[in-house]
Amino acid sequence: MTKIEGYTDTPFVPGTTYHVHDPERPLPAIVRPGTESCADGQPGTPPSDAVILFDGRDLTQWVSCADGAAARWKVEQGYMEVVPGTGSIRTKALFGDCQLHVEWASPTEVKGNGQGRGNSGVFLMGLYEVQVLDCYDNLTYADGTTAGIYGQCPPLANACRRPGKWQTYDILWEAPHFDGEKLLKPAYITILFNGVLVHNHTCLVGPTTYRDTLPYAPHPPVGPLELQDHNNPVRFRNIWYRPLPGREQE
Repeated sequence: MTKIEGYTDTPFVPGTTYHVHDPERPLPAIVRPGTESCADGQPGTPPSDAVILFDGRDLTQWVSCADGAAARWKVEQGYMEVVPGTGSIRTKALFGDCQLHVEWASPTEVKGNGQGRGNSGVFLMGLYEVQVLDCYDNLTYADGTTAGIYGQCPPLANACRRPGKWQTYDILWEAPHFDGEKLLKPAYITILFNGVLVHNHTCLVGPTTYRDTLPYAPHPPVGPLELQDHNNPVRFRNIWYRPLPGREQE
């Protein structure tokens, strides 16, 4: 076994049991990075430790939000597409704190305006929505803009590509923590939208609703990813997540 260089005659890092440059401190896990997607072409590949939620082939990992039956959206050419009227879908998998990657595309044929144009949503834990909308040359209320935390926090920038182009959300999600009925820590979210930082550790005020606000209500520490049927044929592809472990307990 290769001897690791380091020092044990240095001070302890505050709050830990390890010396500065300690050779006994656990090393990070090795993760092979994936490749980037192309807005005009094929999706990239996920990191080696990612949990794949949709690989472009089928919806076996997804069910209807309404009744838990098989998801009824269309799958073709490596993407899934909302079939308006069939309802929102959710993952069978449940997860909490995570790094989430979602790619989506609004219809190439532009129809409607405001909230009626390429509308869908990415719901963390089935409760907290990141807005999906075609806001390329399309104005709407700020907290309903693409990549906004719907009804709460507008994004820092509008980084939309043209309709029909693939868009990318890279999300760092910190789930809320409860102790019985008491909220110990609210949810936080960081989002890169097409590589542009649009939320930087943004604090959510509660679950998503329409034309109102909701307080936090206790719920399990894990939940599904939900994609919304908002009567627009929005497409999704290359969906994966990586659970985010806590920092080492020291």
